[in-house]
Amino acid sequence: MSASPPSVSLRCLRIFGLVGICTCGMPTWALAHTGQGMGGFAGGLAHPLFGADHVAAMVAVGLWGAFLGPPAIYQLPVVFPLVMAFGGALGILWVPLPHVEIGIAVSAVVLGAMVALAARPHLAVAAALVGAFAIFHGHAHGAELPAGADPVAYSLGFVVATGALHLAGIAFGLLARWPAGRLAVRTAGGAIAVAGLVFLHASMT
Repeated sequence: MSASPPSVSLRCLRIFGLVGICTCGMPTWALAHTGQGMGGFAGGLAHPLFGADHVAAMVAVGLWGAFLGPPAIYQLPVVFPLVMAFGGALGILWVPLPHVEIGIAVSAVVLGAMVALAARPHLAVAAALVGAFAIFHGHAHGAELPAGADPVAYSLGFVVATGALHLAGIAFGLLARWPAGRLAVRTAGGAIAVAGLVFLHASMT
């Protein structure tokens, strides 16, 4: 006699339990930035990939660019790394920038919401928004430059990693060409916005 499938309520309880465990662990992962000990290009390449807040926002840029279509699909993923490099230079030089972690978390909330809400502002507005958030991300990367590391190689590493995350977002965002894919992309944007709220809570506690 086969076992009966779990009830709907039991399955929901398991799902919410799993989400709760992941949410409790997310703030630590989001703010850990565990690539800090590595120097040079490898350290810069790893740094964005080990902070969930960075990953979420950078993927959101690609998603939003793909959702908006040309020319935003090309320009937004270029604006972000360029301005981020400037922010990185500020961080390397220890130029103060207040509330960096909050700015990074807010970037995930706002950029994710732009995708979820299918926002279509003027390209200049979208680029300005992306560029403003890029300064916070770049500053965080630059300020955590390991002692003795080559700042140029390190900066090149985190710019390359950022570009790769943008491309991942664009690849998924291209699904918006179809109705079902459009829903999936907007749902992904909503998930990023919710994750951003978790990051924001973590950065303020």
